[in-house]
Amino acid sequence: MTSQPNNPLRPRNGRPHPAMAGREEYVARMEEEVAQLRQAVASHASVDQAIGVLICLHQISPDTGFTVLRTASQLANTKLHTVADAVTTWARTHQPLPEPIKEALGEALRLHAGNQGTSID
Repeated sequence: MTSQPNNPLRPRNGRPHPAMAGREEYVARMEEEVAQLRQAVASHASVDQAIGVLICLHQISPDTGFTVLRTASQLANTKLHTVADAVTTWARTHQPLPEPIKEALGEALRLHAGNQGTSID
């Protein structure tokens, strides 16, 4: 009869080894962090695309484009990625922007883009 080598991390008497305690909680936290990072990457791409739209329309720098989006987000009390998504959707479909976002973008352009343009449409 061959005996299996003792696995020090294998449960003994139905209880996990102390080194494995908390592993499930750790894995759950890591899965949540991965999901948040994926969302951040997707939001970042949307923001970059919206900055590109503003650059093309208003001949502004990328930094100014980001400042305009951030300011519009604050003025409209709307998440940055939501404003960015609205801008990219508008650029792609030409459907009207939601009024609070449109007004906030206009004001943000007036504040930060100077005489380079004050309207999104």
